[in-house]
Amino acid sequence: MKEVLMKLNVIPCRFLKRLNRFVALVEVNGEIRRALLTNTGRLEEFLIPGRKVFCTPKSGGKTDFVLIAFEDLEGKGAIVDTRTQARAFERAVELGLVPWLRDCAIKRKEVCVGNSRLDYLFECPGGELYGEMKSAVLRGGERGEYAMYPDCPTLRGQRHVRELIELVKAGKDAIIFFIGAMPGVEKFRPYEKGDPELARLLREAKEAGVKIEGLSISILPDGRVILEKPELEIEL
Repeated sequence: MKEVLMKLNVIPCRFLKRLNRFVALVEVNGEIRRALLTNTGRLEEFLIPGRKVFCTPKSGGKTDFVLIAFEDLEGKGAIVDTRTQARAFERAVELGLVPWLRDCAIKRKEVCVGNSRLDYLFECPGGELYGEMKSAVLRGGERGEYAMYPDCPTLRGQRHVRELIELVKAGKDAIIFFIGAMPGVEKFRPYEKGDPELARLLREAKEAGVKIEGLSISILPDGRVILEKPELEIEL
């Protein structure tokens, strides 16, 4: 039985088109509405007109909904909303379900380091651990078993990995972890074609002593966000 991390008030919608990086058009009960899309990746495998999506209502701003997920395998959704990914991850940590963060707690979020802002600072039995989370919603492999990142060049991601490497060189502990937000994924690997420099930096980071981990989540049609696998195999 997979652990339920949270439950959202989801509404079935149909994806129509992406207007820009942050706004998509969706059809809700026969009406065309605007939905916030927080994931800035290309998401080309998902952005198919007519595809079923899961939305949540929102108030204020120029959009009426948040596009949470695209219907994927077995009716489950691939979660593209980065805020939902973060909330699910934080709940998993709180419940002690993440083996590579066992006995750790989130001490602070949005931590300034060098020229970057990292997502987390954890308090662990061995001391503080600086962490950066990345969204891996590109599927790969012959059986679709890989969650991959990134699907396009990311200078920001490169900068974050370099900051983590420098932290480790300065004697601190650091981790970068990937949320494989799709059902059925078992492993993580960087998408070399998306950003070969990022892939190279991840290998450099591992050699330097940066921890590299991952987990997978998905969403059910009734809005339950579940922990699919608490630990993904990492291939660099």
